[in-house]
Amino acid sequence: MPLLIVILGILLLFLLIARFKLNAFIAFIIVSLGVGLAEGMELEALVSAIQDGIGSTLGFLVIILGLGAMLGKLVADSGAAQRITSRLVARFGIKNVQWAVVLTGFIVGIPMFYTVGFVILVPLVFTVAAATGLPLLYVGMPMLASLSVTHGYLPPHPAPTAIVEIFQADFGKTLLYGIVVAIPAIVVAGPLLSRAFKNIPARPLEAFVNPRILSEAEMPGMGISVFTALLPVLLISLATLAGFVLPSDSLVLKGLQFAGNPVIAMLLAVLVAIYTLGLSRGKTMKDLMDSVGKSVSGITMVLLIIAGAGALKEVLIASGVSEYIGGLLRESSISPLILAWGIATVIRVSVGSATVAGLTAAGIVLPLVQSSGVAPELMVLAIGSGSLMLSHVNDSGFWLFKEYFNLTVKDTLKTWTLMETTVGVMGLVGVLVLNTLL
Repeated sequence: MPLLIVILGILLLFLLIARFKLNAFIAFIIVSLGVGLAEGMELEALVSAIQDGIGSTLGFLVIILGLGAMLGKLVADSGAAQRITSRLVARFGIKNVQWAVVLTGFIVGIPMFYTVGFVILVPLVFTVAAATGLPLLYVGMPMLASLSVTHGYLPPHPAPTAIVEIFQADFGKTLLYGIVVAIPAIVVAGPLLSRAFKNIPARPLEAFVNPRILSEAEMPGMGISVFTALLPVLLISLATLAGFVLPSDSLVLKGLQFAGNPVIAMLLAVLVAIYTLGLSRGKTMKDLMDSVGKSVSGITMVLLIIAGAGALKEVLIASGVSEYIGGLLRESSISPLILAWGIATVIRVSVGSATVAGLTAAGIVLPLVQSSGVAPELMVLAIGSGSLMLSHVNDSGFWLFKEYFNLTVKDTLKTWTLMETTVGVMGLVGVLVLNTLL
């Protein structure tokens, strides 16, 4: 019976979001209340569980996602993203332009939320395609594969960061493992797969072509652009690697671990970006603070959706459903990584949102993480991979891609959906391979 209640709850979540177009946060709260009451929880305990779930989920994430949004905005507004794109394309040449845009998407995609990265980088893809005479999808899909992978696999993006917190996984290890898994996924889903799309007619709608391309003098230098965009990754990775080679009582290790703490790393990156991408280039502090203020307002709904997922997770735990499901899953002979990936995939297909799919799946498989002995960092990546699978008409990213590239629904399914599915499958393969090596 508890499992049936959860299944009905997920179906209700799907209907509220996909059929009735209800806001995802409101839908999560309604489903949380429904599941809790159906499981026999007292109303006071149920409301308390929802409050605890929201509070415990957001406590860490508000800082990380807020600072991440600020860094992404500074990278975009300063022209650093455009600088990275133009310089890499020039350096790699027309023959290897796909690898240039892959690297651009990866570098810019790490600090920048997916939708923001899409809107900033796709007009640059249009410019590159027009300048080189190459097919639009041949140039564009590798960059979008990079953006998608960073969105689904890597902190500090919303879903991976939230799942790291839910599973109590190591932030630095998740990031390093995620990069290892991401590389083959991007190569296969981007440069290799996009060769099959050369003859699909895609053209940018005029309304979506960015009319404002910065001049050479307006953009920061390449070195400072890359350094600033990747500073959080550098600090977190350095701290994680230092933990393997330096003695635990080393003052150097303690200093690196402080700087590599995700919160401190993001804060330092934002402070550095304010200077390197702003003040040093003649921008006023008022203009910079107005910019970062707008960036934070743009992630409000993302935070609320994550909070709603945290509420449902806590209700599943408090009502005993999570432990019940964990007991059932523990009896399965299927790998916990495949189970987590499969659950995330089913929810992704049903609901559409990768963030909702990842966080809902995390709440369901949490007991399995605690009892299976599988590295929680790999479980984060397995769920992240599943949450990207089979994007179709109930996913906003599907329509964003369709409209920007002026494709039919059929061609969008043949390109975007196939690319996202390839990313999801390659992610699972990479996680299973890593699991055998660790």
